[in-house]
This record gives sequence, C-alpha cells and structure tokens, in this order.
Amino acid sequence: MYLLGYDIGSSSVKASLVNADTCEVAATDFFPKKEMEIKALKAGWAEQDPETWWANLKQATKAVLDKARISPKEIAAIGVSYQMHGLVLVDEDLNVIRDSIIWCDSRAVPYGEKAFKEIGSEKCLSRLLNSPGNFTLSKLAYVKENEKENYGKTKYYMLPGDYIAMRMTGKPCTTASGLSEGIAWDFTENAPAGFLYDYFGFDKSIVPDIAPTFGIQGHMTAKVAAELGLAEGIPVTYRAGDQPNNALSLNVLNPGEIAATAGTSGVVYGVNGDAKYDKLSRVNSFAHVNHTTEQTRVGVLLCINGTAILNTWIKNNVAPEGISYAEMNELAKDIPTGSEGISIIPFGNGSERVLCNEEPGCSVHGINFLRHGKAHLIRAAHEGIAFSFKYGMDIMNEMGIETKTIRAGHANLFLSPIFRETLSNITGATIELYNTDGSIGAARGAGIGAGIYKNAEEAFCTLNKIITVVPEENRLKQTEEAYRRWIEALNH
Repeated sequence: MYLLGYDIGSSSVKASLVNADTCEVAATDFFPKKEMEIKALKAGWAEQDPETWWANLKQATKAVLDKARISPKEIAAIGVSYQMHGLVLVDEDLNVIRDSIIWCDSRAVPYGEKAFKEIGSEKCLSRLLNSPGNFTLSKLAYVKENEKENYGKTKYYMLPGDYIAMRMTGKPCTTASGLSEGIAWDFTENAPAGFLYDYFGFDKSIVPDIAPTFGIQGHMTAKVAAELGLAEGIPVTYRAGDQPNNALSLNVLNPGEIAATAGTSGVVYGVNGDAKYDKLSRVNSFAHVNHTTEQTRVGVLLCINGTAILNTWIKNNVAPEGISYAEMNELAKDIPTGSEGISIIPFGNGSERVLCNEEPGCSVHGINFLRHGKAHLIRAAHEGIAFSFKYGMDIMNEMGIETKTIRAGHANLFLSPIFRETLSNITGATIELYNTDGSIGAARGAGIGAGIYKNAEEAFCTLNKIITVVPEENRLKQTEEAYRRWIEALNH
C-alpha cells in the first residue's frame, strides 16, 4: 500500500510515493527540470498558468510510477501541498478564468492596506491575526475592481491546492487552514471572515465548501485517473499550504517547535499555542494543520521573498557559465566570513512583509574592484539571505517564539554550508537537517488523513536527522560584525 504526495511550487511540481507500511520513500521526482516560468507583465506582478502546474504534475506522476514500478491500484490516498496565498478563479463549469495571481505578486498591497485602515487594526488583528495585506482576498479585490468581466464569470475563488484537488476529484472545496492563509478566517467566530467578505463586497457563495485538512476531501474521477495513469476512486485526504506542510513534514506540530525552508522564498515557521499576532503584520499568523476549536495551534510565519531566487540570479548572471550550485558553494568556501566587506540586501522579489510591505529591491554594498570577485558575491548573497532570516526571527522572538532549534529539509539553500553556518552563527540556533521535502510530507499527511496512521508520530517514525549545525565560537564575532554592516546597508 502506497501514499502519493504532491507539492505544487512556483518553481516545480514534485511528487513522491511513500510505502505506507514501512514509511519509507519509494520514489520521488519533479518537473520541470528548469524552473517554471513566472509571468511578470508589470513590475511587481507575478502570474502562472494553472494548466502548467497540471502538465508538470502529470509528468511527475508518471516518473514516480515508473521508478517505483507499482500498480496504481496500490495507492491508498493522495495528499497535496501547494504554494500559499495564490488566487485561482474558476467559472460555473470549473474552468480557469485567468492565470493565477501567485504569492509574490504585490499588486494587491493597496487593497489590503486600505481594508486594514478602514476596518481597523484592532478588529483585523484580533480576529484575522493579520492585516488583509497582500493576501488572497486582497488579490480578489484587485480583480473585482480592475477585471470586472473576469470577476463576473467567477463561481469560486480558490488557492492553488484547492484547484489541483478539484481537478482530481471534480469537487470544489477548501479548508479552514487554507482560508486562514488567505486571511479569510475569523478566529473569534471559527468561520470564514464574513465582515471582510462584506467589506470587499464579495458574495460568500464564491467560497467553496470547507473540507477537513485531514480527511476525505473527494475521490479521483475516472477521467482524471485515465489521464494521470492512476486508479479511479483514490481519495484525496490531506491538503495544506507549503509552509504549514513543510512543518508537518518535519513533525513540527507543537508550541515552541520551528521549521524553515529556503527555496524561491525563505520561511521560518514557528508554532504557537496562543492566537498571537504582530501589530505591524511583519510576520503572519495562520491556523496550523492541526489547529482546532479545542486546541489552538497557530503557525507564525516569517517570509522572505528574495532567497534562493537571489542565488539563482547570481548563478545565471554572475557565476561562471555552466557552474552548478554545488560548484558555486565550493568556489565561495574559502572567502572569509563577512565576504571581506560586501553586503547584499536580498529583497528583490516583490514587496516584503517583514519590511511592512516595502519593496526596496536587491542591492550590493561595499564592492572594491581591486579585491572582490565572483566568489565574494556568491558568499555575500548566502550571508545576506541568512541575515534577512535573522532580521525577521528577531520579530518572532518579540512574540515569544524562541529559536533555539530550527528543523529544515536538506534541500535548496540548506545545501549550502555557507548559508546554514551563517544562519546558525548569527541566531545562536542549532540547525537540524532531515531528508524530507514537501511532497514526502504531503504523502505522509495523506496517510494521517486516511486513518492509515494513528498520529503524526507513527507517520514520521522514519524521519532521520542527517546533519546538525551548531554555532561556531571562532566565527561569531566576524558574523556579528558582518550583520551590523548589513543592517546599516538596509537602513541606508
């Protein structure tokens, strides 16, 4: 018996098959092999065609089935993880109306800020735990005002994972945790935030039915099963945004536990046992995957838009042509801590919540033409990304979330010794790396939702720590000095 998990990212779509009996990963793959296109029709915009997600999901499905060499009839359940905060609109025939406005698109900032001001910060923060900000409902408000024809066709608005699950099952639905990540969940009423829908003038019928995060959300149709090479009737039993799902993947479910990722965007995600919020909404609070009316589990999310996308830019535009990421790490390893005076501010991928939705852009400071080269820029980029994490984690500390231990998958920028060592040195945290990812976590989440596993401990019994990084006493002073320069450059 096997579990199939998907992770619908903005760079790629990953799929994994997990043996439900042994908890071991049977196969994993991703498509495309180069990053998916993000359409930027104007500065600050970011869109993707949901059909592209589906096309890559089909390829990833075929690849893992070929690798594992199992019968599709052996798959007991499906879990879906997805890029958060995106907006997908479908008509009454459940067809997509326009490209998805994805997480890093910043056009909705004025709509969220206006709602926050007019509704009032106290009401928004006490009930939503956030400002409406640049989240899903604010994106929908943009469409309502600027694309009246598209809005008029809309039957349901969805998150990317809602759309993928609907495409599989033919059943439109969302989850409480999904509504929360779109800033549309009222924690006081434990229901969709009616006052915010009313403010924007949305008919609440555009909200799909609410399904449980863990549990039956629909069954795969015969048509889609044939298209994907799977079996009709497989249930979708788990769905979550990529960061709550990443926390689940690392078995981060209880207050005080912290998960991190450093993909296209970088995230630190800590679990609170209280419904707390940041008054400036620089970090955001969402219903975690195990949040219930009886048990408060709120995920506090720090998001830095400009992380691995900066590393990719450096690779494509600065590093020697044809070099791999591993070779970049090797090239920069002998550059001293602090990059001999270079500081890179990584905020070049849209507005940054940690900076109160400002969009300062990426900038490089301190270059000396006679001393610095490509290797310095590579190291400075990795250090600058780690420093942006530190900047946001200080805000989380103000909310009572300690960062003594950070769990992360051994992937993306956490493959970089420079990045992970800098992060450990500047925060004082021990970093634990595990061989897991979002699609593997989604598969195991499906096992919980299907009742195959009694609890998370059983689902993650084979989760093994592969690397531990601790602060290096001999580099703390140099790292702190580099961070001081970075802060000065940021505030310049």
